[in-house]
Amino acid sequence: MDFTKGVLIILVIVGHLIQYILYQNEGFWDSACFKWIYMFHMPLFMAISGYLSCRALLVKSFTQAIGDRATQLLVPMLFWCSLLESLKFAVFPRSAGAPDTVLLFVNESAGTYWFVWAAFICFIFAKAISISNHWSPWALFVSVILVVLAPLTFSIFPLIKYMYPFYCLGFSFAQSRERWTSIMRSHRPFLIMSASIAAMMCFLAWRNDTYVYNNLALVQDLPSAKNVLLMFLGSAAASVVMIEVLLRCWNIGHSNRVVRFIAAKLGPSTLVLYLIQGAVFRLMDSMQYGELWGPAMRSAAAAFLGTMIVAVALAVRWTVRDIPYLSQLMLGVPPAHLGK
Repeated sequence: MDFTKGVLIILVIVGHLIQYILYQNEGFWDSACFKWIYMFHMPLFMAISGYLSCRALLVKSFTQAIGDRATQLLVPMLFWCSLLESLKFAVFPRSAGAPDTVLLFVNESAGTYWFVWAAFICFIFAKAISISNHWSPWALFVSVILVVLAPLTFSIFPLIKYMYPFYCLGFSFAQSRERWTSIMRSHRPFLIMSASIAAMMCFLAWRNDTYVYNNLALVQDLPSAKNVLLMFLGSAAASVVMIEVLLRCWNIGHSNRVVRFIAAKLGPSTLVLYLIQGAVFRLMDSMQYGELWGPAMRSAAAAFLGTMIVAVALAVRWTVRDIPYLSQLMLGVPPAHLGK
């Protein structure tokens, strides 16, 4: 699981490097590599989050579960967002007509770290269902339908609608792991082949309006319904294919140094990597850079920036991991848990 998380956070950084450095925020929707990454990386991340949240959802009380999850996710997110805003204020002074500071901070935290908010809100939804329905599969399914069809298009609600089904899938797999494992063992070749064909067809049909950032997960007419359906089906099929590919890679190469580095160093550092890379790329929105760069220069800049993000994140984790309170504030993990 740590190896999978490590690969996915690398793909998050690569996706942003494609957008900000290689394409400089113009035309990146049409990049085949960008499309492939964005078909599955966040949905699969959310499915893993649901899978790993199973115990907290089933065992802990509502207040304890929500409190622990807020401490794990929101506290470090607020720290890094505050640091981001401080840097922006110091480097880029605000204009006279700029929005209120509090409103700006809320919008910045939601826009920069939407996945953290989505994971937290999905956890709240799932935990609320556990209290009222004792984990009825039908109640979980109905909640998915209601969330997906909710006509909400402001702020990060479209992204929550996109992520929630995958969160519930991950939790359902964890809850019925033995049954799903038995099904996979019996029908693995057929399921993987079917998912591969579906993922390939969805990749070929994927267009700009298929991205959730553009269709807002909103069904208004037949074309929008097709785009939303293609988005969910393509993401699900690609996620199945990639989890199988990553599982094979781990089984074959778990003794390889690079593979073990990803699992041992990057996998446990996904949150701080996500928070730091989010701050870096949000800062780049306010900067003018690379207007005259050629393809070679852009590729070199992307490789350098990606390497620096990983190096800084690992250095931060290594520096504060054993410092009480500071590790909780910056990493979201108490010192005693970092070695596990």
